[in-house]
Amino acid sequence: MNNTERTPEQNSALLAIDELVTFAFDKQLIKLADLDYARNLLLSKFRFDEPYDANVPLLASVDQGEAAAEPQLLIDTLIDYAFSIDMLKENTDTYRDLMDAEIMGMLMARPSEVTSDFFDTLDREGIEAATDQFYQLSIHSNYIRMDRVAKNVYWKQPTTYGDMEMTINLSKPEKTSAEIAQAKLLPPPSYPKCQLCRENVGYAGRINHPARQNLRVVPLMLSGEAWFLQYSPYVYYNEHCIVFHHDHVPMQLTRQTFRRLLDFVEEFPHYFLGSNADLPIVGGSILTHDHFQGGRHTFPIEKAAVEEVYRHTKREDITLELVNWPMSVIRLRAYNDSLLLDAADEIYEAWKGYSDAEVDILSSTPDSQGNPVRHNTVTPIVRRRGEQYEMDLVLRNNRTSEQYPDGIFHPHPEMHHIKRENIGLIEVMGLAILPGRLKEELDQIGSVLAGDAALLEIIRSQPDHALHLHLPWVEQMIEQYGTELTHEQATWTIQDEVGRKFAEILEHAGVYKKDDAGRAAFRRFVQSAGYVQA
Repeated sequence: MNNTERTPEQNSALLAIDELVTFAFDKQLIKLADLDYARNLLLSKFRFDEPYDANVPLLASVDQGEAAAEPQLLIDTLIDYAFSIDMLKENTDTYRDLMDAEIMGMLMARPSEVTSDFFDTLDREGIEAATDQFYQLSIHSNYIRMDRVAKNVYWKQPTTYGDMEMTINLSKPEKTSAEIAQAKLLPPPSYPKCQLCRENVGYAGRINHPARQNLRVVPLMLSGEAWFLQYSPYVYYNEHCIVFHHDHVPMQLTRQTFRRLLDFVEEFPHYFLGSNADLPIVGGSILTHDHFQGGRHTFPIEKAAVEEVYRHTKREDITLELVNWPMSVIRLRAYNDSLLLDAADEIYEAWKGYSDAEVDILSSTPDSQGNPVRHNTVTPIVRRRGEQYEMDLVLRNNRTSEQYPDGIFHPHPEMHHIKRENIGLIEVMGLAILPGRLKEELDQIGSVLAGDAALLEIIRSQPDHALHLHLPWVEQMIEQYGTELTHEQATWTIQDEVGRKFAEILEHAGVYKKDDAGRAAFRRFVQSAGYVQA
């Protein structure tokens, strides 16, 4: 069949196939010997018997330097074509993403080849070159959807603790209500057991589990155990990576956790690595699979000013610092990683059993059977500063009360209109990840501050309106700023308000408050662990 005998849609799809293969070759996803093979896979997938022009070698267009800068438009062309010929069940983000990963998975090297390339580059050029190459592969394969990441709203927020980083996350696609209802009818997944399991590599996905044909991981050894490194598809910050256990084992914080974190930064000195806490309310979203998060980013917590310096009464080579941060941070520094490990583990074990009723900290409470339930844990973060190792231990407590059923050291109810989710590792470090719903809601609130009286009346009179949960806050801003702001002024004002609320949310999560009583109590714990002020 020649070009004139095909429909315009068929010709567009065939051209997209050739351009995608060219893109994959240009970005080193595939090698020269893979060109025909990759094109034939795509031709078969989309039910074609021949390419756009079989008389023109694919290599000819490659040599002419015609590779696309990014693949999304080409992928979208193929998915649109698939929908037109009933290959796509529904034209929603969920089903499009399933096919997107499948397409790019056909244009990638096998996992063993990616691993071999990583370690070859490591041996030749060093670890930074190896991670750079692996990160770019994760972007070019469309596993990291930079087109979506670019839609996130971002601003820096001045606070008394330094500049916080604020994001409204728009990169994670939302399911339709029909897809959510359909997913609820499916049996609980048994394979892969979770989205962090190694079995995700190459998995086709389903309506309640993302496709991962374009996912690649690199094996690691941490403290003598098998782990893997991958990048997050949502990259909340530069080179946002996930380090996960070889097996589906639950999160737990032990001395071994600290050892693994230190082992990682020994091998990857340009990355930090941290762990979510291991208890509900103060932990991460996935507690069933042991994992860490890291990357190449300087977070606000790292820039926080040092308030007090302590020395250990017996360990001369350990420095302990308390920093100006809304949460309760103990910073340990040492040139010897084994000394730092001992110091961190000692403080962690002390904290797990430490109570101070004067400031509402109870290390455990009895359950209905009278058995003690532990509440104290930490969020650890490890980084390198030249030859020195640095570990932040952020003290956490997950106790609840009648007044605060979601958590005493958790965003309090008056903040739930902005955020009610757990404060995890990334937000502990000063990067807010706010829900995507806020983008439209804050835009509408901006319209009210710019004079939309009709919308304000609707919000006031309709309790089921999406903005009604913000009403007390809106009324407070109207009283303070009025309703005659320009749209630009309204945007700045609302962002400033949200940023200050985020700092206050972190204060809620801090076990020692930033008042005289809280500071005195914090010092009592540090001194009880064997440290004296320098």
